Amino acid sequence: MVKFLRRTWSRYSKLGKRRKKKQVWRKPTGRDNKMREKRKGYPAVVSIGYRSNKKSRDKLMDKKPVKINNLRELEKIKENEIAIIGGVGKKKKIEIANKAKEMKIELYNMNPEKFLKLNTKPKNEIKKT
Repeated sequence: MVKFLRRTWSRYSKLGKRRKKKQVWRKPTGRDNKMREKRKGYPAVVSIGYRSNKKSRDKLMDKKPVKINNLRELEKIKENEIAIIGGVGKKKKIEIANKAKEMKIELYNMNPEKFLKLNTKPKNEIKKT
């Protein structure tokens, strides 16, 4: 899939150089703009024909993405949905990872085994001073 970006995004920081959030599409309108003229060797311009088919649109790995903020929302996930954890602190993230591992729910933006291994300490390692 082509990612459509404005003409000079790679030149200026305010237009998205090293800043993904600023990388947006703006239609080229200048009189001498080569992109507007759809010249060869210049970035593609948004037009009919680039859209993806309806079945795969808005899907991640052929599943519908659902944002998860707590355990209740995780329990409501169906078979054809994939969880995305967002805006959650470390404590809740550990709880969600445990529950997802237990329920065998797929998480898109986190590997629960790897996350739990890094963020939970065995009980014998915790020392009282």
